[in-house]
Amino acid sequence: MYYIASVSFGKDSLAMLLLILDNLDKKNGKYPLDEVIFFDWGMEFQAIYHNRDKIKPMLAARGIKFTELHYDTSFVYNFCEREVHKKDGSIQHGYSWCGGRTRWGTARKNSVIKKYYKTLPDTEIVEYVGIAADETSRIPRALEKGQVLPLVDNGMTEQNCLDFCRKRGYNWQEDGIDLYDIMDRVCCWCCKNNNLKELKNMYLYLPDYWKALKDLQAKTSFPYKNYKDAKTVGELEEKFRREINV
Repeated sequence: MYYIASVSFGKDSLAMLLLILDNLDKKNGKYPLDEVIFFDWGMEFQAIYHNRDKIKPMLAARGIKFTELHYDTSFVYNFCEREVHKKDGSIQHGYSWCGGRTRWGTARKNSVIKKYYKTLPDTEIVEYVGIAADETSRIPRALEKGQVLPLVDNGMTEQNCLDFCRKRGYNWQEDGIDLYDIMDRVCCWCCKNNNLKELKNMYLYLPDYWKALKDLQAKTSFPYKNYKDAKTVGELEEKFRREINV
């Protein structure tokens, strides 16, 4: 068997990886590990890359292979330049925002990972995935796919994962703020699934990312969100300004 951990370096998958490494250091470790894979669109928060770089020497010291995967064209190209042929025969330039029902970024990530797995030695692959014990809606499908869930095995909730990582010296600091203090999820900063609280905090505390989000909006005619009083990133900014000035 060949054992792979799929890691995004958010709190849950990082906690899973640290848990696996802890088990490797035990005499009868439960989770053998041959390789760690990380898929990167180049749109992650810098804190994600910081934690990636911090963990890589630990993997190398244990002889664990680290592989970083990428799609064959950039996120921005797929976002606003790629010719997308629609069912009605028209052509759309770019898939636009990724998230909700249009998770094209996730679909391409999964296709790259699946393709990579086919290049590995002809043996059974065991895939570790960082789903927390309280993410109950995600667990059944993962188990059906044969994935192994160390966090579920050990009863680790999302909060447990965050606490575990912080106790081990990991954080997601940006501009003096830990992202998990202002965001529910730390993934691609331009994800359409970012909620209103997260977006307002990005506007207030992460001006560089907010500017980058506005720059992306300028490249597409599609709205970022579908709130009654704010749909584009610019309209969201106006909304936040009004709320702050009340």
